[in-house]
Amino acid sequence: MASLPPALSLRQRLTWAAHLFKAIFYQYHREFAERIAPLVPADGIIVDVGAHSGQFAKLFSRLVPRGRVYAFEPGAYALSILRPVAGLRGLRNVEIVPAGLSDKPGAETLNVPLKRHGTLGFGLAHIGAELSGRDVVSQEIALTTLDLFADEARFPRLDFLKADIEGWEPHFLRGARATIARFRPSVMIEVSPRQLAQSGSGPEDVFSIFAPLGYRIFKTYEHEGYRLHPVDGFDTAADYLFVPGEKAALVSVD
Repeated sequence: MASLPPALSLRQRLTWAAHLFKAIFYQYHREFAERIAPLVPADGIIVDVGAHSGQFAKLFSRLVPRGRVYAFEPGAYALSILRPVAGLRGLRNVEIVPAGLSDKPGAETLNVPLKRHGTLGFGLAHIGAELSGRDVVSQEIALTTLDLFADEARFPRLDFLKADIEGWEPHFLRGARATIARFRPSVMIEVSPRQLAQSGSGPEDVFSIFAPLGYRIFKTYEHEGYRLHPVDGFDTAADYLFVPGEKAALVSVD
């Protein structure tokens, strides 16, 4: 049985029910899964950073039927949707980790913006300042690093990382340097200067992590069906796929 977060208004409860219904029965980003499938073996390991309501976790679960998906999501509202989705959809190879990833373990404040009618914009939940001036609902969340988690979980491999954490990506990446260097996973990251500014960062703080590692870079957009456009560095706000040079031939470029 799905459990709502406490202290929701009637409107927020109705919206929560709609969010849960869509998360269970709708599937987005299918083209994305098709694009990255050649990069992910059936027994692979995927880390989903900012798992939200589970749209990507559902796809990742199917990509690695003999592998494992670690879905990191610290937000109470998102977790109240993600957990029943994983149960009802039978995502047995998905482990939900109720924590955020950063450059050091500890705690931070997660801010969830309130939309015009008072509903929660949980897809925009972020650590750092709310630059839009909107009211927020805040919660304290636990943080760890991917390097620590991978060591404790004894990762034998890591094939794919996806991070969509509303500007906190550079902090996450700094805490994942050793794991990325060791396993050389392909990495999909949303890069938005506006969102990065919320945490005092910029696009260069993302791209500098991969510069010395011999990764190829592709820009992609959901509205284009995740077509891949080779780039040398940051171009504009978009999703960016970073692929190890030795695996670049596996991806299809239109």
